[in-house]
Amino acid sequence: MNTKETYTQMIKTEAKRLGFLSCGISQADFLEEEAPRLEKWLNENRHGKMQYMENHFEKRLDPRLLVDGAKSVVSLLYNYYPTAKQEDPEAPKISKYAYGQDYHHVIKAKLKTLLEFINEEIGEVGGRAFVDSAPVLDKAWAKRSGLGWIGKNSNLLTQKVGSFYFIAELIIDLDLSYDTPVTDHCGTCTACIDACPTEAIVAPYVVDGSKCISYFTIELKDEIPLSNKGSFDNWMFGCDVCQDVCPWNRFSKAHSEPLFDPHPELLTMTKKDWEEITQEVFSKVFKKSAVKRTKFSGLTRNISFLSD
Repeated sequence: MNTKETYTQMIKTEAKRLGFLSCGISQADFLEEEAPRLEKWLNENRHGKMQYMENHFEKRLDPRLLVDGAKSVVSLLYNYYPTAKQEDPEAPKISKYAYGQDYHHVIKAKLKTLLEFINEEIGEVGGRAFVDSAPVLDKAWAKRSGLGWIGKNSNLLTQKVGSFYFIAELIIDLDLSYDTPVTDHCGTCTACIDACPTEAIVAPYVVDGSKCISYFTIELKDEIPLSNKGSFDNWMFGCDVCQDVCPWNRFSKAHSEPLFDPHPELLTMTKKDWEEITQEVFSKVFKKSAVKRTKFSGLTRNISFLSD
């Protein structure tokens, strides 16, 4: 093995030790294929009121603008598929990724540990850690790194584990051995397109973000348009429909991350409990959760929209 291969293997082994599902690496350069697609998506206003999607267009497409001298993008997957789900079938639903503690903090800590390991074992390496909070096209890099293909629901899909995982990356100024993309295995399946409650998957591989239940229940700060009444399939925070119906997710296995375990009360709360939720209960159940992003006022807005 040459030095590049040795370093690559060391990084992948440490990533596995830290609990990541998998690790793939690609060369840090311009995302030529994604550029026209992103531009078209923005021009068609598929991002709704998510104005931040318009910012840093060039940075989204070129990691070398985020990290000086960037050579490699190390993409990582972290499982969040839960062992148990909400018990009351009538209760408003929360997307599974938000059951436990906020993934940004949990995964960022692991990425920092991985970066420290690289600096200690390999030498001084410049780089930054990213978890879904900077202008980085996570799914495009994960696809390039051979971790899966982008499905018709625009999520990254992996044959053996489905799609219930977070994507994160380290962008570093170290030359490594690069992985190659895998082939698309969606075939003729249209399960996600057929099942989307708001018809947000407007064409295979194209999601209109401004029609997505996750957009309405998390991103949108205004009142939810009444035209959507009755089409939210009882989701009050996020939506998992296009993942739940995906045949590849029959291979999902429960995560082993204690920080992603939900607050004991969350799974047992009934429809009535949610409809009568107080600020105190909200603060207790979602103490370190990503649900805090929508705030108490946002969650109660969503619950009222479902029950009115």
